[in-house]
Amino acid sequence: MSRDGKIVVVGAGFAGLAAAMSLIQAGFQNVKILEAKDRVGGRVCTTKPFTENIIELGANWIHGQNKNCLYQLAKKHNLLAEKALVDHSESSRDYFFKNGGKHLPDEIVDKVKSLFEKLISKAFKAELARRYKGFTLGDYLDVSYSESDLASAKDGSGIFEWCKRSECTDEAVSSLYEVSASQDSDYIDLDGEFYNSLGPGGYQAILDLLLKGLPPGTILSNTAVKSIQWDLTTNSQDNKSKEENHPVKVTCENDEIFEADHVIVTVSLGVLKQQARTMFEPALPKSKLDAIERLGFGTVDKIFLCFTKRFWPEDCAGIQLVWDEGPEDKAVYTSQDKDDAWKETWFKKISGFDTVARHPTVLCGWITGREALHMETLQDSEVGDICVRLLRSFTSWSVPDVSKVLITKWGHDSNVYGSYSFIPEGVNGIKKQKELAMPLPPQIKASNSKPLQVLFAGEATHLNFYTTTHGAYLSGVREAQRLINHYSH
Repeated sequence: MSRDGKIVVVGAGFAGLAAAMSLIQAGFQNVKILEAKDRVGGRVCTTKPFTENIIELGANWIHGQNKNCLYQLAKKHNLLAEKALVDHSESSRDYFFKNGGKHLPDEIVDKVKSLFEKLISKAFKAELARRYKGFTLGDYLDVSYSESDLASAKDGSGIFEWCKRSECTDEAVSSLYEVSASQDSDYIDLDGEFYNSLGPGGYQAILDLLLKGLPPGTILSNTAVKSIQWDLTTNSQDNKSKEENHPVKVTCENDEIFEADHVIVTVSLGVLKQQARTMFEPALPKSKLDAIERLGFGTVDKIFLCFTKRFWPEDCAGIQLVWDEGPEDKAVYTSQDKDDAWKETWFKKISGFDTVARHPTVLCGWITGREALHMETLQDSEVGDICVRLLRSFTSWSVPDVSKVLITKWGHDSNVYGSYSFIPEGVNGIKKQKELAMPLPPQIKASNSKPLQVLFAGEATHLNFYTTTHGAYLSGVREAQRLINHYSH
């Protein structure tokens, strides 16, 4: 079969770029990517706001090394962090402080963190005892901790709350009391360490590799999509209009129109939650709308604090904040769940401030969930002042005023509406992710409809690697391969 199909890809993140590159390498010559922003990358955003060195506003890590396509790509092209940086990272350690300036001993911190990692690993490997079925992840962790030898350890419960708070960032959730202990998920943790620092080019260098595989003019930036009409050949009864040759019509916010045989939609689950009911005509099937509604999409933000000089020790990897009553204590969570009291103490959700590669005077704070969304509404200067107050009250170090503050606002970004997906309590993730990824029209539809008109990619559609950049990339390859197979018959 000839590979002259017209294909439109919506979104130039890793999923969209991987789909387009795979199609073009397979011989498709009529491929366009429509990107709403003035840059490519989606939730990958490499910038240079402070010095000539990069800051990652979005994706930061390569999740696992073994069989990770992006790790292999970066390694092949020498885009991984230089050895000196890796060695320094491995010899550094986190400093844990309680409010009031008490530096917590490494021994108790390491014991609690080790227990937490064992408990969380059991949950994610579906090795939980039957008694925990129906528990939230937070409740399962609390019960398990209370039955451990560390339950009575001084400061142990505070460190355990920090572990839960930090895990909220990994999961992109407001609270571990809102996700199931036994998740219906096929997520796979690839072997090998998380690789948290790419080379001097950051994630942008990997994007640039993909862009080299696209002919000039493939990507149209500042071209937001307004609507996608599909099944036009069966729905259009008017005089043999031009669009009857192509079953799909994509209309952009600037009123530009693109006709296509296939459209690959790679927008975030956050955008689908906001627009899926109005973007498609005919409407998406109920099963797909239900998947969009029920799968979770959370917000994780970073707070970059740039100082004129470093005030932390050379071996410090991060300053972690331990509260007597933190937001992931069950009693605190329950008491604040019914009103807006948590807004007064939103800053308690910040797990800590990590050092930043190649930036000796910059710290990066992490915050997630509803507190992150609330923080996005505040002035950068106010957030910076609060963070400096936290650093002063927790450490005994002489903390200067911050010189520059940079805050990500992924939750209010109308082209993303969040950071990455998660599986909420009571949701069958496997079933919903499959429904989200299902192409249209459904295969059971009458044969007079052209197949594979609307396809879906993006991290939220990948059963094994959702939340990750390699999951996004592989989902784009998956949908390209679906079309390649179709045109090979």
